[in-house]
Amino acid sequence: MARTKFDKQVDESADTFARGLARMLAGRDLDGVRRTDATFWRSGTRVLPTVEGKVRRRSYKPGWRRLSFRLTLCGGLAESGYLTTRDLDATRETLRELTGLWENREAALAALEPAGIGAASVLTVGTATYMVLTRERRELMREWVGPLHEALHQPLGLAEQTDPRRYLHIPKSFSDDDAQIRIDLPTRLGFSRDVVADLITQKLALQGVTFSWHPEGRKPYVLVKKTRKPPALSLFKDQKTRDLVAKAKESAPIIGFGAGGRIVSVDLDAESPHILVNASTGGGKSVILRCIACQMLHNGSRVFVLDTKRISHPWARGLPGVTYCADIADIHDQLIALGIEGRRRTRVADDLGIGADPKDIGPRLLILFEEVNATMKQLARYWEKTRESGDPKVSPAVDALNEILYMGRQLRMHVLLVAQSATARALGGPEVREQFSTRILARYSVNAWRMLAPEVHPAPKSTKHAGRAQVVTGGSATETQVLFFTEAEAHEWASTGKTTTAEPQHPGPPVLHKPAPPTVSPPPDAWSSDAALPPVAPDPAAEPVTVPATPPADPVPDDDDQAVGLRQAAEHHLPGITLAALRFARANDPTFPTSAAKRGTELLYSVHDLKRWARNRPRAPTGTTDLDDPRDHGGPEI
Repeated sequence: MARTKFDKQVDESADTFARGLARMLAGRDLDGVRRTDATFWRSGTRVLPTVEGKVRRRSYKPGWRRLSFRLTLCGGLAESGYLTTRDLDATRETLRELTGLWENREAALAALEPAGIGAASVLTVGTATYMVLTRERRELMREWVGPLHEALHQPLGLAEQTDPRRYLHIPKSFSDDDAQIRIDLPTRLGFSRDVVADLITQKLALQGVTFSWHPEGRKPYVLVKKTRKPPALSLFKDQKTRDLVAKAKESAPIIGFGAGGRIVSVDLDAESPHILVNASTGGGKSVILRCIACQMLHNGSRVFVLDTKRISHPWARGLPGVTYCADIADIHDQLIALGIEGRRRTRVADDLGIGADPKDIGPRLLILFEEVNATMKQLARYWEKTRESGDPKVSPAVDALNEILYMGRQLRMHVLLVAQSATARALGGPEVREQFSTRILARYSVNAWRMLAPEVHPAPKSTKHAGRAQVVTGGSATETQVLFFTEAEAHEWASTGKTTTAEPQHPGPPVLHKPAPPTVSPPPDAWSSDAALPPVAPDPAAEPVTVPATPPADPVPDDDDQAVGLRQAAEHHLPGITLAALRFARANDPTFPTSAAKRGTELLYSVHDLKRWARNRPRAPTGTTDLDDPRDHGGPEI
């Protein structure tokens, strides 16, 4: 008997139902497409090569879990149907009540309004809390896990649709020293271990790691651990560290120690004449500067501290070889004087010719430029208020700084610049920032890294470990534990060792001599702690080369030339400072000026020196940092 069309439809429906029931009981996708390598008892880890399109999370679950969910769902639906049939009368009564509510809908809505507001508030707070709690995880997926999956899925033979969370187990703190990364591997080990290891280290910016491969069994994997890491702490008081610092080259102070205790330093003569330090608040900027500056002072260099905060480096005050400028006017004049010194050294180097000893140019000069973001703005505002008609619009102090940055290596002049955000605008242009071939970054953001070290990709994950920084030079980044000097240790180390024998040339009419630098004196508008150092005497046999005189940038008023006693200074020249405070400073402050004359038993002091000391004396950073006249704010005139 021939089969009718109806019989064929019945057979097809029965076959489809049987297949669907079998798939449901087996925990497989109901459409019959196998998308992952999941089995009835084991979760899936990868998408099958022939699958296209997006693969949902449920396809990775084992069959028994999917079967349990389906049976629970079917049981719930059956129970709901049974309860619906049994309670039909109750349902009818409920409908009657709902009808009554509809007739009095205004009262019902008024009663439900508080509940609706409460539910909306709970939903909003819950959503915001969820977004905050999962922010770090989402950033981890976007910045690290996703890019690593894009690089690894082809070498491992995985489909691009594979969920990276199924085989890449990367903790949020994967850059920490004790972190461990696990990557599940396909059972078919048809990949190159070297290629996979290289991609992992590059995409996660790892240094000093080892790979532990476990190919055995049905769940092969590889563990990535840090084994060679910087020391947790690096202290100068350790005798071994102290000996290493003592042996360091004059031009290559030790910055810290890297993986395996390797010394991290930068040669200012051979590698990078200038150093840029970029860190957020609490990142250890002052510690880095103190580490480098005290070593260079120990080796005979001169250090100029340009510090508008006034209290960043108390260890350096009173040290031979240190010039501490805290007032913006003194910083302005000191930069101009250093720019003139750079041009003077250029002429001396030209006269000395090839093969001359670089030390004949003069002592090594280190310029510590604190908080460049704020100081550059203050320099520009100061010049706007003091410049006269015909003067250039750009501050000559900024021009002098740029000149030093461009010609520092051969002239033994080095800039150690500190910034919280070293943007091109803050430094005076992108070409100025390129003069810093060595950059030290601590507690940096992703944007700061992309701005300052784009050649190192991807950016190493920032860490909050105290004293930990990345030293970027030569296209590579070295994780470093910065050498820590206490202020007392830095003061003691800087005050021992070699002694400086010359100072930067003051902007006056110098006479240059070919064999040796000319007589030099400290700039008049910046406090200098070693003004009594003997100048280098010129060679009388050498033929002098006269350079046209350059007038001082800021002439001293006539009334500042007089010498007065402390009482007269307090009453007439230093309003706001008492006689007792002056006497206390004379006895306890090493930066207090020396007496200029004597009247009977009374010591007399230069008014100019006293005013300069009053501007630059260390004090707490209170009050305004505005450059307006202090009289406008009710303060004393200085």
